[in-house]
Amino acid sequence: MHGTSSHPQTDCAVVGASFAGLACAHMLAAAGMRVTVLEKKASSGEKLHTTGIIVKDAIDQVALLDGLPSELVRRITGVRLYAPSMQHVDLSAPGCYFLATDTPRVMHWLAARAEQAGARVAYQTSFSQAARSRNGFDLGAAGTARYLVGADGPNSRVAKAFGLGQNSQFLFGVEHEYSGAEIQESDKLHCFVDRRLAPGYIGWIVAGVGVVQVGLARRVGSHQFMENAVMAAFLEKIAPIFDFRRLRPVSVRAGMIPCGGVVHPVAGPRVLLVGDAAGMVSPVTAGGIHTALKHGLAAGHAIADFLNGRAEDPSGWFVRSYPRFRTKRLLRFLFDHFQSDALFNLLLGTKPVRMAAGIVYFHHKGAFDPVANNTHDRASERQKKITDPAER
Repeated sequence: MHGTSSHPQTDCAVVGASFAGLACAHMLAAAGMRVTVLEKKASSGEKLHTTGIIVKDAIDQVALLDGLPSELVRRITGVRLYAPSMQHVDLSAPGCYFLATDTPRVMHWLAARAEQAGARVAYQTSFSQAARSRNGFDLGAAGTARYLVGADGPNSRVAKAFGLGQNSQFLFGVEHEYSGAEIQESDKLHCFVDRRLAPGYIGWIVAGVGVVQVGLARRVGSHQFMENAVMAAFLEKIAPIFDFRRLRPVSVRAGMIPCGGVVHPVAGPRVLLVGDAAGMVSPVTAGGIHTALKHGLAAGHAIADFLNGRAEDPSGWFVRSYPRFRTKRLLRFLFDHFQSDALFNLLLGTKPVRMAAGIVYFHHKGAFDPVANNTHDRASERQKKITDPAER
C-alpha cells in the first residue's frame, strides 16, 4: 500500500521498512494489532545499504522466511579467505551455508508479507515528530500510536527524538554489482584481509542472484574513506584473479554499518529500538539480518502482549534478550588496534587461525576443509582463477 495519507489511530507505529521493522510489523499484524509502518523511501527495496547475505541459522530459526521464493536466493557453501599476500585458505562447516539474495526483491517480498498479515505500509512518509500523550504518542500527520518502534537505521531519528542511545562506532562500506559477470569458485564467499585498503574489516566478492557483488568496508576513523579511490585500488589488487576493471557496475551501494554493539538505553516507556537502530549488528562480521528478523519478530510479539494487557511494557524487560556481543566487541577492539598484514600473512596457514576464522564465519560450528586448506600463492594460481568477463 502506497501513499502519505494519515492513519488517525494505530496500535503501533513502526518507523522504517527494514528487515527488523517489517518483521515486527508482520508479527503485530498477525496478532491482530493495527500497525502502520512509516517509510520515507518510495519502496522497501530502494537505496539499500546491505550485501543481503542471510546465514543458515536465520533460515532454520525464522519461520517468516519459510516461503522465501527460491529465485530470490543463491546458496553459498563456503568461504575462501585471502591474506594480504593473496594466499588463501578454504573454510567450510558440515551443513552450513549462506544465502546470497536479490535483496531489493526480498525486501518487497517481506513488505508484501507484512501487508498480507494486515499491516499498513505508508511509503514516502517520514517520521517527523512525536509528542507523548496519555496513551502513547501523537505523530502529527501520521496520526496517533499506542506504541512506537524505531527500526530506522544506524542514525535513528526515533532514538534522537526520545533521548535513547545512538550508534557512535561505524564501518563504512561500498559495494558494486556487476551484471553478466561470472567468477570461478562461485559457491564461495571470497573475503580479503588488507589493512591498507580495509582497516578493521574486509573486502569481499560473492556471486549473487544475477549479479556479482564486489565490495569492501573499513573502520570509520580519523582518515577519510575516499570511496572511489579505495574501491579502485581494491579492484586493481584483485584483478589477477577476478578482473572487473573494464566493467561498469549496474548499481552501487554505500552506507554506514554500526559496529559498537547494542546502544544504551535501547528503549523507553512505550518506545523500543530494533535492528540497526539498536546497534544489533555483529561488531566482527557486520552481519545483522538474522538478529534483525529474530528480534524484530520477538519484539512484535512482546508489544502485542503488552497492548492486549497480558504483559508489562517490553521496554522494561524484553531488551534484556538483546545480544551483548561481549566476545565480538573484544575481537573488534583487537582487530582495530592490532591488525597486522605481516602477521596475517604468516599465520594464515596455521590451524588456530583457520579454526578462529571458521568460528567467526560459521558461528562456533566452523571447521577448516581438510581437503582444500592448502594455501596458494598469487603467481601459481593466477591463470587458473582469472575471470575477466570482458575478454570472454
